[in-house]
Amino acid sequence: MKILTVVGARPQFIKAAAVTKAIQAVNMERGHPPGKENIEEIMVHTGQHYDYDMDRIFFQELGLREPGYHLGIGSASHGEQTGRMLQGIEEVLLREGPDVVMVYGDTNSTLAGALAACKLHFPLAHVEAGLRSYNRAMPEEINRVIVDHVSSFLFCPTKNAVTNLKKEGIIDGAITVAHVGDVMYDSVLYNLKIAREKSEILRELGLRANNRSPSSPDYALVTLHRAENTDNPQRLRNIFKALDEVSQRLLAIFPLHPRTKKTTEGLGIRGKGKNLRLIGPVSYFDMLLLERNARVILTDSGGVQKEAFWFGVPCITLREETEWVETVEYGWNRLVGANTRRIINAVHEALKPQQAPPTGKGEGIYGDGRTGEKIVTILWDRISGNPR
Repeated sequence: MKILTVVGARPQFIKAAAVTKAIQAVNMERGHPPGKENIEEIMVHTGQHYDYDMDRIFFQELGLREPGYHLGIGSASHGEQTGRMLQGIEEVLLREGPDVVMVYGDTNSTLAGALAACKLHFPLAHVEAGLRSYNRAMPEEINRVIVDHVSSFLFCPTKNAVTNLKKEGIIDGAITVAHVGDVMYDSVLYNLKIAREKSEILRELGLRANNRSPSSPDYALVTLHRAENTDNPQRLRNIFKALDEVSQRLLAIFPLHPRTKKTTEGLGIRGKGKNLRLIGPVSYFDMLLLERNARVILTDSGGVQKEAFWFGVPCITLREETEWVETVEYGWNRLVGANTRRIINAVHEALKPQQAPPTGKGEGIYGDGRTGEKIVTILWDRISGNPR
């Protein structure tokens, strides 16, 4: 079986790494070592993320092999970027003739890979299928819906995702809809121990694990990258105003996404809080440790919302809705949008003593840490016709 995997943004590198490890494990289990793989994976990197801190360092840390193809698309408008990706991926598909094309999440790389596959009649597998924020103003929501409706295999991270697909008339039958769990949970379980051994970020920033030392202050971790925030000057100003006040009480560590940095510099927006520390993008290992040891997390990232939940860290989401509704239902995630006062109040509430999430680190809701293996097994059974 030949799998062609399309990635382009750093969350996809993390997700793909979990499935790649599962492919390698299945090959070894069947007596097919590297060079003699029974299941072959070819990775196509669109180049949607191309900065070293958003790209190369993730491949190095996660132990991913160099992509078989690097399209080098870079930044552009939605239409231009997706169109150039579509052309490049189509050429690779015609050359490689895979048994299945695998895409992840909801980026323009996901959409381009899906459109190229379905137009050329290659089976398409969507990992992280069925998620819905029900906000069509988000480009990610449009991408999710389109990709789900042209896929042959829909790998859902939660029961809610399966339910969302049923509401849209997509049920298991002619296509495969499978509740397999979340590949990012696989990745966190595998990589946290490695991160503790290799990351120096806490020492570099003068922080300590678990913040148990009086000389090591509690801190808030902030991430911001979605267009609804970074491309809206008023929302951006509101968020920074809130951070200025929050940082009067609590050290705030803010790794700046390149898009956020470009916009804030263009608008002349600068954090004024004395304890607001703007730093460059951090690696995956560094981010895991920063999340694990934070007192509270403020973010508009879907992945960071889940990781905060798994680590038992209160999360404040700078959006009006989320596709990860379970984190809200269990009371560990607060949706505040870009309202300055709501952000500040949510931080104050989050700093109060509280119990850990009812699910511990998410067992049962986001899988058991073996999602990658389940995905590979289903694809092999359905495509090869030779169930184990």
